[in-house]
Amino acid sequence: QVQLVESGGGLVQAGGSLRLSCAASGRTISYYIMGWFRQAPGKEREFVATISWSGDVTYYTDSVKGRFTISRDNAKNTVSLQMNRLKPEDTAVYYCAAGSVLQTTRESYNYWGQGTQVTVSS
Repeated sequence: QVQLVESGGGLVQAGGSLRLSCAASGRTISYYIMGWFRQAPGKEREFVATISWSGDVTYYTDSVKGRFTISRDNAKNTVSLQMNRLKPEDTAVYYCAAGSVLQTTRESYNYWGQGTQVTVSS
């Protein structure tokens, strides 16, 4: 099994940037597809971004394309989400997840972190 811990969330003004990190332990992330999801108050958890085992393939939800970048460092066992030009609608708890299939659905991911809060003020 792999354990995931997110960090880097916080409060930022609209137009600002944050970088989320996900530290893995227990097993190397090179075995896993890694993804980021988010959940806003009163809404379901939704897909944000995913990255393949070697990092050569990435997918993003339409609302973050061109603003967010997912990356991974298998040697350091970490995954990051660089978020630029943040908007108030990006406010949510962000979760790191690990799975075995390059998919955008929640059911494709087996392991989850506890989440980190991102709040974007207008």
